[in-house]
Amino acid sequence: MKNNLILGFAIITMLATSCTSDDTADIIINDNSITNNNGGNGLTDPETIFLSGTYTADLNLDANNSYVVNGPLIMTSGTTLTIPAGMTIEALAAGANVYIAISQGARIVANGTANNPIIFTSDASSPAAGDWGGLILLGKAPINSVSGAATATSEIASLPYGGTSVSDDSGILRYVRVDYSGGAADGQSENNGFSFYGVGNGTLIEYIQAFEGKDDGVEFFGGTVNASFVSVVNAQDDSIDWTEGFSGTITNAYVKHGSEHDKGIEADGYNTDIGNNSNPIFFSKPTVNNLAIYGNGSGTGNEAIRLRAGSQGVFTNVYIEGFEEGFDLDGDAGSGSSNPTGTGVLNGDLSVTDVTFTDVILILKNDTGETFAETDFISGVGNGVATDYATWGAGWTNQ
Repeated sequence: MKNNLILGFAIITMLATSCTSDDTADIIINDNSITNNNGGNGLTDPETIFLSGTYTADLNLDANNSYVVNGPLIMTSGTTLTIPAGMTIEALAAGANVYIAISQGARIVANGTANNPIIFTSDASSPAAGDWGGLILLGKAPINSVSGAATATSEIASLPYGGTSVSDDSGILRYVRVDYSGGAADGQSENNGFSFYGVGNGTLIEYIQAFEGKDDGVEFFGGTVNASFVSVVNAQDDSIDWTEGFSGTITNAYVKHGSEHDKGIEADGYNTDIGNNSNPIFFSKPTVNNLAIYGNGSGTGNEAIRLRAGSQGVFTNVYIEGFEEGFDLDGDAGSGSSNPTGTGVLNGDLSVTDVTFTDVILILKNDTGETFAETDFISGVGNGVATDYATWGAGWTNQ
């Protein structure tokens, strides 16, 4: 079959024949006709198909087959990757260079259900965090590491992202789980469970889980995409991360720390390794509704939410349990500073309404250089109610 891709085939059921060894290359036979050794019931043989390479045509996965990603799988502009509900796709446990990337102009349609989620996981017999790379979406929505219609380049795969299309559409992720991802590429770059690079709000993201990841669970590199019903369990770095001017909405998010972890949320107004190069300058300012973060107890230290590098944000209905610090704000004084995190508190661009702290020693740590009262930043202490994860996470998540 010819469609400019690299496809490897491995046979589950082999013909009842034998081959003699010689100096020629092995011939792989794909017996996809009448199933052998099953009484001739007329079913077709399932195949295990290895996927990697750059796809220039649509890729529609078949529910009758099994798939293993064994390298970078890149969908190019104009193509669509379609995955049926209930499918589990394994990834070779070979680290960062095994990932799925949906390029600018491409789409993924992974439309699972609560009873039939779509699962991306390691093929290892004893899977572990970092076994493979993860899922990457790249769009044409605004980012602040560049200006206007210019693009930046992703950490993993070196693909372009960013632009001016607020409503850009990268497809559908519904009831999708990414397990054991986050393989390290080098000392600076690691894959996440879900990486959203400049993804627009025409993309539908709901009911997603990152489970047992080596790096961040879900990271937003700018963009305007909205994500609902987001679960991150046992991420070894930050569970939810945003940077580069992210301005979407996160609704109903559940974070649970494992023994290895960093922040529940780490939020940057811009990428400090690149700079805020937008014109006019803007900072990350998402809306976060119905957020619950569970740590390992106040005696174990760490912050639940760290806001820095000028990040703004409007938080409503937050529940935080088991941290030394609830909110840690970092920045510089002055509205004209490079990192005006505290200025956001003063002008109402950074606020928390209705929050409950359980087993939290310090509610707010202010390292912004600005002077403000706790009540200027937080209102409705004791009124936060944890998102109902027991209901919306039932059946399809790893708890």
